[in-house]
Amino acid sequence: MSNRRLVIAGTGSGVGKTTVTIGLMAALMKKGLTVQGFKCGPDYIDPSYHAAVTKRVSRNLDSWMLGRETVLDIFTHASRDADISIMEGVMGFFDGKDPKTDVGSTAEISVITKSPVLLVVNCASMARSAAAIVKGFQTLSSEPNVVGVIANRVGSEKHFEIVKTAIEQECGIPVVGYLKRENGIEIPERSLGLIPSIERGELDPFFEQLGELVSETVDLEKLLEISQAEPLSFPKEESLFTGSATPAVRIAVAKDAAFNSYYMENFELLEAHGAELVPFSPLADEHVPADCDGLYIGGSLPEEFVSAVSNSTQTKQSVRDAIANGMPTFAEGGGFSYLTESITKTDGQVGGMAGVIPGNVTMHKSLKAIGYREIKGCDENFLLPANQEAKGHEFHYSTFEANFPLQPAYETKGMRGIKADGVATQNLVAGFPQFHFATCLKVVTRWIDACQAYQNTKLEVADGKK
Repeated sequence: MSNRRLVIAGTGSGVGKTTVTIGLMAALMKKGLTVQGFKCGPDYIDPSYHAAVTKRVSRNLDSWMLGRETVLDIFTHASRDADISIMEGVMGFFDGKDPKTDVGSTAEISVITKSPVLLVVNCASMARSAAAIVKGFQTLSSEPNVVGVIANRVGSEKHFEIVKTAIEQECGIPVVGYLKRENGIEIPERSLGLIPSIERGELDPFFEQLGELVSETVDLEKLLEISQAEPLSFPKEESLFTGSATPAVRIAVAKDAAFNSYYMENFELLEAHGAELVPFSPLADEHVPADCDGLYIGGSLPEEFVSAVSNSTQTKQSVRDAIANGMPTFAEGGGFSYLTESITKTDGQVGGMAGVIPGNVTMHKSLKAIGYREIKGCDENFLLPANQEAKGHEFHYSTFEANFPLQPAYETKGMRGIKADGVATQNLVAGFPQFHFATCLKVVTRWIDACQAYQNTKLEVADGKK
C-alpha cells in the first residue's frame, strides 16, 4: 500500500471541498496514478462523484459509527493497490458529533489514519486575513497535521499571490494552488437524483474540464510531496472482510438508478460470511432472482423514479411473493418506502408501491430527517433483537403514515430524542434508518442464518417433507 494519502478539509460547509477533491482526483488520474477515494461521514452522494472520476468504489470513513480499528480496516482494505488515497472531509474540519470534541469529525479521521491535511479556504474578499483563518485551524488542536492550503474562489492570479504570501509567511506551510471564482465550475446540485446521470457518464466532460483547470493552477508535484505520510500499522490480526470464499446462500439486491445508496462494506461483510449477492433492477421490472434465500432493498428512490418504479408490476409482484413466502428481507431508506402501499410525490401524484407494509409515504420539499442514529432492536426483529445495538443515519424528505398500529422494528436515538421506528414481522425488517453492518456484525450473521433456514425450508418443501 502506498504511503501517499491526503485529507481534503474545509473551513466549513460550502467552501468547495467537493470541487477541489474531484478536481484533484481527475488531475492525478491524468498523470496516470491510481486514486482511491474516501468520504468522511455517512454521505452517499459525494462518493458517487469520486467513483465516477477514479473508476473505483469510494468508501465512507466514519469514526462515530465505526471506531478507530474499523476505520483503519476499511482504509487499508480499500487503499491496498492505490498510488494515492484522497479523503474528502465533511462540514468544517473540526465539526463532528460533539461541539466539545473532535469525535466524528474530519480532524479525527486525519488523526486515526495519520494523514496530512490540505485545507480548502474560501479566499473571496480577503487577503492577509486568510492567514488568520489557517493559523486558527493549525492551533486549535495539536494532533491533526495541516500541511498545505488550496485557495478557492480567488479573484485573480495576483489575488492568489497576496493570499499565498500571507499564509506561507504566517503559517509556515505551502499554498499549493488555487481555483478562481469566475471559472464557471459549479458542482451540479448534490441530490440523490443526480447519481444516475453520474453513472451514465453525462458528467464526464465536466470532470475532464475540472481536472484540466486544477492541473493548470495547482502544483501537483508539491501536492504529491506533502501527501507522503508515515506507514500505517493495522491494529487487527485479521480484517473484517476476510471470510468464507464459498457462498452458502444467495441474497437478491435491488440495485439500479432508483436504489443505489448502500455501504460497500455491507456487501463485503455479507460476502465474507457466506452470501452471494445477486443484483436485480426494479426500474427494469425484473423479478427477484430465482433461487435466492434473502432480499436486500437499499436506500434512495428519489422522486423522479417513483412513477417508473410504480409501473414495474412484475418486480412488485415478485417482491410481495418472496416476502409472503418467508424470504428474510431487510429494507432501509428508500427501500422501506418502496415496500409501502404508495408514495405521494410533492406534485400530488401518487405511485403505487409493493404493498407489503400497510401504510403510505408522502414526499416533501424540505428535509424531514437528517443525522446519526443509535439503533436498538425489538424482540420481533430477526436481525437486531432487543438489547442489541447498531449505528446508522437518516437522510430523507419523506414521512410514513401507517394504516393501523404496526410492530416497530427498533428504537432510534438522535438529536431530537428517542422514538420507535420501522416495521418488523417474522421475516421482514424495514425502516428509514440506514445501517452500517460493521457497527453490529451480528446483523450479518443473523441474516445469513435466517437465509440458511429459509433455504432448508424450501428444500424440505421440494422434497415433499412439508
